[in-house]
Amino acid sequence: MYKTNYHRASSVDEAAKLIAGSDDGKLLAGGHTLIPTMKQRLAAPSDLVDLRHIADLKGISVDGGKVKIGAATTHAEVAESADIRGACPALAHLASGIGDPHVRNMGTIGGSIANNDPAADYPAAMLGLKATIHTNSREISADDFFLGMFETALNDGEIITAISFDAPEKAGYQKFPNPASRYAMTGVFVANGNGGVRVAVTGAGSDGVFRAGDMEAALGSNFSAAALDSVSVDPSNLLSDLHGSSEYRANLVKVMARRAVDAAAA
Repeated sequence: MYKTNYHRASSVDEAAKLIAGSDDGKLLAGGHTLIPTMKQRLAAPSDLVDLRHIADLKGISVDGGKVKIGAATTHAEVAESADIRGACPALAHLASGIGDPHVRNMGTIGGSIANNDPAADYPAAMLGLKATIHTNSREISADDFFLGMFETALNDGEIITAISFDAPEKAGYQKFPNPASRYAMTGVFVANGNGGVRVAVTGAGSDGVFRAGDMEAALGSNFSAAALDSVSVDPSNLLSDLHGSSEYRANLVKVMARRAVDAAAA
């Protein structure tokens, strides 16, 4: 690793000032992407600003069906939260399947969303739940937040502070994990709420997370796995790599969607 300056921010304002005053600073949340990248010398930030110890970025609240999760809340905390299990069991289930215990106890929901890895789990949940991403300067709809593979609507130095969403009537998440990394080769989050049915797919899209409009239409008329029987998945915009062809992933999208609907109904 190259030489870098480490800063432990105690507030969001302090973190913003440290990033603004650095030559090429990076925000550090869980660090599961940034630190390995630095070790491989693919990134050499002048400064690291650690967000993990900022109290205002932690915590989970549920009030009348309104859910809010601090950006520095870990995957383990989401998975184990009685409030999340009550308001949206699918999100707790999703968080429990991320990586291994070390990853779940270090990685954060804000860090995962900001990185927008094309195989990460949380982006599918954010799209499926029609979540709002809160930053230190504005609020961004999940529909406008994820712009492409590893790309988001965040500006330089902008810090995610929390995510919020309305608890759905029903929701389910199922993924086919890579056996080594536990990343989703294909994961599907299905939610039925006030805004209707939303279906979001991660791990399969060639440009990252996306919504499956045909599936949403089918489930809007009949929220059951059987409603997906007549839906076909176009493989032309799906990933094809050593783990599976685009046609293989197209089949996985349908299989995982059916399982997610069954899980939601249960």
